[in-house]
Amino acid sequence: MIKEIFEQPKSLYATIVPRVAPGENSVHLEEVHIDAEEFRALRRINIVASGTSRHAGMAGQYMIQELAGLPVDVDYASEFEYRNPLIGPGELTIVITQSGETADTTAAQREAKSKGSRTIAISNVVDSTIAREADGVIYTHAGPEVSIASTKAFSAQMAALFLFAVHLGHARGKLAEEQVFTYLHELIDVPGKVETVLRSSSDCQRLAEEYYSFEDFLFLGRAVHYPIAMDGALKLKEVSYIHAEGYPTGETKHGPNALIDETLPVVILATCDHTDRGSVRRYEMSVANIKGFKKQSGRVIAIATEGDDEVRNLADHTVFVPHAPELLTPMLEIVPLQLFAYYMATKKGLDVDRPRNLVKSVMRE
Repeated sequence: MIKEIFEQPKSLYATIVPRVAPGENSVHLEEVHIDAEEFRALRRINIVASGTSRHAGMAGQYMIQELAGLPVDVDYASEFEYRNPLIGPGELTIVITQSGETADTTAAQREAKSKGSRTIAISNVVDSTIAREADGVIYTHAGPEVSIASTKAFSAQMAALFLFAVHLGHARGKLAEEQVFTYLHELIDVPGKVETVLRSSSDCQRLAEEYYSFEDFLFLGRAVHYPIAMDGALKLKEVSYIHAEGYPTGETKHGPNALIDETLPVVILATCDHTDRGSVRRYEMSVANIKGFKKQSGRVIAIATEGDDEVRNLADHTVFVPHAPELLTPMLEIVPLQLFAYYMATKKGLDVDRPRNLVKSVMRE
């Protein structure tokens, strides 16, 4: 697991760079056999996945709606067929799975195709079942992921979804070439920024040494950062067997606030893209939340943007990530959460690569 966490700069580079044309003003998705005219005619996109891949899909929902101006629904693959999904021609279903063999996701893809939806697969395994049956595929090329807890595949999935969102936004006339250039230039910088975040591994290790005996955690994030909170909680559950919940920050007042005290550490994503008005508003609300948690004697671990002294002074512990645009920050935020989960598990003497009762490719039951 730790090897694969540290491989993320390389895996992100492999996902991103081959698909960005010289001059950084277009995206090449040669294995997606859907033309621009069909993309322009789309009415809706459905994203279907399980576990960590679903969290990537949730982040992709924000990316696609922001950059391509299309409504996006995200489903659990295991629940997809049971709600009689009302989809059909004029829609696109994106199915996401690291292995390409996750049975629930394959079944969901077949359900979507039977109703007339086009499908695109995002997979890490070339010629997997889900890739063979899709109308197009975006391979993440992250390299083999042996640890059951998905780390580098997750960040690569988010990069693939961002590439697709830019491609779709350009095809639909929502993004001018200058905007495409800016977004892709920022995306190409992400692997290097992840390398910077990985240098904080000792900070995450020290956090684990202080918190490994706690039995419950609450992970919080707003907007595109909420799925990252979800995955941070999932990683901690998977490898350390500690109960953790991922929650939208604004929803804490609808129940979880009753639990917050000195026995329930709060991990909050409080980064800020100061060039984005929505991000600034989200940040201001998160700072207000941190102040409230401290009044309740809560212990706060914050993930913040480099140079943010306000959050540093409020939180009990702060791990910093480099500045990035709002939609790209999740690829940086997840790294310290992965490291924290890893060090929490190793501090407890657990097998991080083979957590009990879990397998890498999930079959149907």
